[in-house]
Amino acid sequence: MDREIDDVAAILPPLLQALDALEFVARHMNPYDPAEALGAVGRPHEPLRVLLPRLADWPQALAGAGRALATACEETLAAFDELDAAAAQAGDFRLIFRALRHGPRAQEALFPLADGLKPVSRFFLEPGRRDDEDLIARLAGAEPRDDTGLAHVGEAPGGRGGFSIYVPETYAPHAPAPLVMALHGGAGNGRGFLWSWLREARTHGAILVCPTAVGETWALQGTDHDTPNLSRILEFVHSRWALDPRRLLLTGMSDGGTFSYVSGLEAESPFTHLAPVSAAFHPMLAQMADPERVRGLPVHIVHGALDWMFPVDMAREASAAMQAAGARVTYREVADLSHTYPRELNPEILAWLGGA
Repeated sequence: MDREIDDVAAILPPLLQALDALEFVARHMNPYDPAEALGAVGRPHEPLRVLLPRLADWPQALAGAGRALATACEETLAAFDELDAAAAQAGDFRLIFRALRHGPRAQEALFPLADGLKPVSRFFLEPGRRDDEDLIARLAGAEPRDDTGLAHVGEAPGGRGGFSIYVPETYAPHAPAPLVMALHGGAGNGRGFLWSWLREARTHGAILVCPTAVGETWALQGTDHDTPNLSRILEFVHSRWALDPRRLLLTGMSDGGTFSYVSGLEAESPFTHLAPVSAAFHPMLAQMADPERVRGLPVHIVHGALDWMFPVDMAREASAAMQAAGARVTYREVADLSHTYPRELNPEILAWLGGA
């Protein structure tokens, strides 16, 4: 056992450092010059190549934990290796996005160890709360429940029309929890996008639901199969967990942000707040929305001044149009943000959800 403790002590610091660096790269990625973000973080993953073999022959009793650590290391190394390859072929966006998918897979492998390893538990809190000993103690001391933790619902994890859900360890039925339903970008899935929000949901006690679009992306044209599916998912969640009816957030990134407008502005939408991020917008969305739905609706718009896919003028127009229609708009333009997810703003969005 002493050897395995030493292995964990050796592997966790570089692994967690590399995962933080990978998130920095994802947040600051310029697809036209991927080497820039990689150069800013250096090579924090390299020690994992040397340390990884130490996990190969752990005893059977600890094999599950060993496999979890090994998978997290392997996915992290794959992400950096593929990003290096993408940097050598600057301009091939597909290589970059494919490489970044390894980050959520690494976090998914590592997350079960948060229950017994305090450094891992700290990692899965928002950075500003990682030294909050009271919060860490509450999470560690929470009574085990069958209805908390991480789960995937559907034919396959991340499969079309299914969803992934995280219910905080501290959930208690007598204290209704806020809900965050977060929609992935085009070509993504809920299983991967969940890791853009889990840390903050865990910190603030929010139930997090990340659906996967029924089609290749959200129903932005043609028949809308996604809004009825989101309603079914919400009904399922509401039937099993106590939700705060005043704090039901629909948010999303890119196509998911656009669909949060499309679906969230419908007259029968159950969501109390909308937070589109890096989304496309057309004035017709506000003009065609039910006036009673829009009037007084809290809407938190986030967009990057450097967005190369949906120019920032779209977000400025969205803010003006929604305010003119009577919505209570919070507009957040981020100077250094391109078309990536600004998870550092999740705490701000949750604070707004609690007070808007």
